[in-house]
Parts: sequence; C-alpha cells; structure tokens
Amino acid sequence: MNFRRLIPCGIGRVLFAGLPRVCQASRVLWAFQRRCRMQPEDIINLDAYPIADRNAPERKALIQRLRAELADKQYVSLPDFIRPEARAQAVADAMEALPRAHPNCADRSCYLHRQGDASLPPDHPRNIMLKSSTRMLAYDRFSDESPVKTLYHWAPVREMVTEVVGAQALYDSADPCQPVNLLCYEPGDQSAWHFDSDNAFTMTLMLQAADRGGEFEMVPNTRSDDDQNYDYVAQVVTGARPQDTVAVAREVGSLCIFRGCNSVHRVSPVEGETTRIMAVFVYEDAPGVVGDPKVNETIYGRV
Repeated sequence: MNFRRLIPCGIGRVLFAGLPRVCQASRVLWAFQRRCRMQPEDIINLDAYPIADRNAPERKALIQRLRAELADKQYVSLPDFIRPEARAQAVADAMEALPRAHPNCADRSCYLHRQGDASLPPDHPRNIMLKSSTRMLAYDRFSDESPVKTLYHWAPVREMVTEVVGAQALYDSADPCQPVNLLCYEPGDQSAWHFDSDNAFTMTLMLQAADRGGEFEMVPNTRSDDDQNYDYVAQVVTGARPQDTVAVAREVGSLCIFRGCNSVHRVSPVEGETTRIMAVFVYEDAPGVVGDPKVNETIYGRV
C-alpha cells in the first residue's frame, strides 16, 4: 500500500488536528509528512498522462495530439495534470512563502517596456502603458520540497515538453531565481496584455484560482516574425477587438503550454479574497544558462 498516497505531504495537519496534544505519535507523523518530498508518481496524473515510458504507444499518441493542438490553437491545456493532494501541498508552500514574494507593480507596454518611444505617436502600442501588478516568488524563495520543483526537474516532463513544442532539446535553467516561479495575484492584481519577449513557448500550472476574475485570455497569432502588426496590436490592447479574444480554460491543476511570443495575452483583474497562484516554468535550449541580471533585478528586485 502506498501510505504516502493515502496521507500526502501537508495533509497530516488536517487528519490529526482533532487529536489530544499528548498524542506525540501523530505529531511526529505530521512533522515527517510535512518535510517529505513527494515523488513524481504522487504528483503527476500518470493515468491520464502516461509520460514516464518514452516507448509506450499511449505516450506517443498523447504527444502527437498535443503537438497538433498547439500548432492549431497556439495553446494546449492539460486538465488535471497534477493530483489534488500535490496541488494542495504546492498551494500551502506558496502561502507559507508569500511574505517573501517580491511585489511587482508597474505601468508597461505589451512589449514589457516601462518607457515608451518618443519617436512614435502616442497611440502606438509601444507607447500604450498598461498597469500590471503581481507578487513573484522566485525559485529560491519557496520550499525545495514543493511538488512543482519535483515536477520541473523530472526528466519525463522535460522530455514531453521538448517533443510537444518541437525543440531539439531543453535543459533546466541554471539561474537561482528563474527555473520555477510562483505568481501570486491578490485582489486587484492583473497581468496586462503582453508578449512573452523572445520565448519560444511558455509553460504554466494553475494551482489556485481566484474567486472571480483572473481569467487567462489571449489573441492567437497577434503578430508574426515578419509583421509586427502594430495597428491590430493597438486595437487588442485598448479593448477594441474583444471578439478576437480567446478565454483559455484554466481549471486548478491544469498545465498549459502556449506560444506567448507572438500571441498577446493577459490575466484579467482578480476579484475576491482568494489568492490566485500560478507556477511558471522556464526551460532553456542550452545547458547552464543563467538569466540576465537586469531582468532579474526588474522581476525579483535583486540580482
């Protein structure tokens, strides 16, 4: 019997909360469970996503389906990718670390620039400033036992993503801050319309949804490598093209891979009391890559 599956990390507090304080055995069990690292099979829903065996026909069919969907829609969502107990532990880790999160609040363009271009007209998208606010937990600011870190470093996940996005190879980031981040949105927070710089793809995992709002929206293929499509981008970010906006379903526990480089996207303002928590994963196309110190200072408030 997989005892850890029955009593996963972080659940012991709930199970034993009603026992007398003198019950030392339960307190020891809780302490052990709280410190343990969940294994990949306890985190990932391998029944729905059989990614462990690279030669399994079920895996090959899954990869083929995901690749086709990503090519067609510019995004693919994998609902229930992680198990509920793993998600609960990841949320608990995030909430425990939240006081250490870096507040990131700024007016910026959809190109992630905080200053406009004086040589361009005011209504050019490079001069349209949009308010964004989140709290960012860098990789080194939350527990090393967090299920999202185990998921990130597990080779079958990286191999799955490599094949889905059509990369030659992907590697874990060597940056102390960037490999896995937790984006925390409190009431009023939002990620305004933006492109994901030069990233070939973006990978996120929804851990906790807001009571209201916090919807993930995108406009697929807003621009291309050959055409910046500035007039259309300006219409989208000013709300003039709502009919082109796709609301991507993001149930808790769902993994999403999308092409954010040429598809402008946003997270709508969060409402209610519940903190919206999302994990963001960064893989690199070469080993040993460390992020730009200027980028880290902007995002995390430090280098």
